[in-house]
Amino acid sequence: MDRRLTELLRYKAERRAARSDGKRPDGMTLIPWRLGRSLLWDATCVDTLAASHIQATSSMVGAAASSAEQAKRRKYENLDSSFIFVPFGVETLGPWGPEARALFKELSKRVIESTGDPRAGSYLGQRISLAIQRGNAASILGTVPRCGGFEDVLDFI
Repeated sequence: MDRRLTELLRYKAERRAARSDGKRPDGMTLIPWRLGRSLLWDATCVDTLAASHIQATSSMVGAAASSAEQAKRRKYENLDSSFIFVPFGVETLGPWGPEARALFKELSKRVIESTGDPRAGSYLGQRISLAIQRGNAASILGTVPRCGGFEDVLDFI
């Protein structure tokens, strides 16, 4: 019974959190985050070396992530005021946007307080960084032609 109620509450909250184009954020807290409001976040990972970002990223670390966060914030500007929205922007080569860093800092603090483990915040950061690197690896592997066996790999090299 509790699980059904939780699913119903989540479903209703997700419907309220949807944008005008019908898309929903990546995550939402079921319990209030701050000031009695739930936290919503929408993550994005932008290519640091993309032609559209290279000029900005070559002169300022994290410029593409910051720009992506601003774009996400504009998409959610008409969001119901019962939510706190945080865009979570990161770049493929590692830099995080300012709002992603602030949310991570707050999450780390809360996880450390909850678990009592001072390393818990570091573990969270490592998991996020590994997810970015796995995505990079998947992107690279997606450009390599499929091969039938080890002999094909040697022919490719």
